[in-house]
Amino acid sequence: MVSSPVPRLVVAAPSSGSGKTTVATGLMAAFAARGLAVSPHKVGPDYIDPGYHALATGRTGRNLDAYLCGPELIAPLFLHGARGCDLAVVEGVMGLYDGAAGEGELASTAQVAKLLRAPVVLVVDASAQSRSVAALVHGFASWDPGVRIGGVILNKVGSDRHEELLREALDSAGVPVLGVLRRARPVQTPSRHLGLVPVAERRAAATDSVAAMAALVTAGCDLAALEALARTAPPVPGDPWSPVPPGSDGPVRPAGGPGPRIAVAGGPAFTFSYAEHTELLGAAGAEVVPFDPLREERLPDGTAGLVVGGGFPEVYAAELSANEPLRAAVAELAASGAPIAAECAGLLYLCRELDGRPMCGVLDATARMTRRLTLGYRDAVAVGDSALAAAGTRMRGHEFHRTAVEPGAGAAPAWGIRGRDRRVEGFVQRGVHASYLHTHWASEPGVARRFVERCRTS
Repeated sequence: MVSSPVPRLVVAAPSSGSGKTTVATGLMAAFAARGLAVSPHKVGPDYIDPGYHALATGRTGRNLDAYLCGPELIAPLFLHGARGCDLAVVEGVMGLYDGAAGEGELASTAQVAKLLRAPVVLVVDASAQSRSVAALVHGFASWDPGVRIGGVILNKVGSDRHEELLREALDSAGVPVLGVLRRARPVQTPSRHLGLVPVAERRAAATDSVAAMAALVTAGCDLAALEALARTAPPVPGDPWSPVPPGSDGPVRPAGGPGPRIAVAGGPAFTFSYAEHTELLGAAGAEVVPFDPLREERLPDGTAGLVVGGGFPEVYAAELSANEPLRAAVAELAASGAPIAAECAGLLYLCRELDGRPMCGVLDATARMTRRLTLGYRDAVAVGDSALAAAGTRMRGHEFHRTAVEPGAGAAPAWGIRGRDRRVEGFVQRGVHASYLHTHWASEPGVARRFVERCRTS
């Protein structure tokens, strides 16, 4: 085991809506503009914020989720993403101490900060308070002695006098003010039913948004003091995570030629993917080929397997439906028995129809938009054998959608959901594994190796 000295900050807040995404993304872009190689990270399962982080830094945005991956993988995954960087910025999730429901501190920003031994910068919405801010910050700083709050950034400050009152109050709290952001027109980052609109759908406008965040943070924050705080973090214990199978010197090299070609859906309709998934597929010997179902009418030549992750197919249902040649190609691949792994949006795409529009027809099921948000962590076990998991494989996942599929499970379900929400969910038929559940394969690397092997032999 080695310890790696990566300067780092965790950007947290007392609650959602305080401005931590603006501050974290702005800090990433501001530090990158100063010539630093910045490693971007996001606490929790969120797929969208890391896209803005990647735009700010020019590096892959990565998630740190102690529920999906287990606390023991947080430091290794962080070190994997931060390799070769000068500084890392970790954006928190919800309020600092909010985690998985009923699980104590598990998956909270506070837990991740402790696992990384990282100082926390608390972003406080000060718009409706003055002296009370000291009590708020004191409470957050003293709640858990293992969490080190190294500074505060005050957001939505109304005037010079307001700032003066806030600073006077915080003098007694013993936590330095490292930035003050004035009330202003919000940086334009449009949202819809599942959060911010992904970067892939608005790249030019997203670039402008990130530049505006960087300008706001640069003008209002003490970047030198924030960088100095990041450099007070002690080394992170442990070794970087690797997608290469244990005991191997490198990626699997199949005998007799290249490994199986696995097509991975991308583009604006399918933006939800963890970078570690394609890294694991490549390390298991696959040739990973991205493609865009909105624009390409055929699967990549020689496709032996298909991965369709999450995203917003309901937004692009008309365009996906209109691409009849690709829908037919996906149905033909499924009929051949080739492995197909589909999560959430991928599940909808494989259905017979979505909101009345024809989809691939691989599954005898229909999908539709609803008003109800389904959201939360899930503890799951594979009901039977599939191309992705052996029966009994236990994985933790996350659901996040406003759609419903009827029926909710096939004759051979994908997962049995444990705990209070006991049910079966998803579909396994021939090589297809389709489910609403988003999983992080780093927690169970064997699923990627199993998938690649099935692609090789099917």
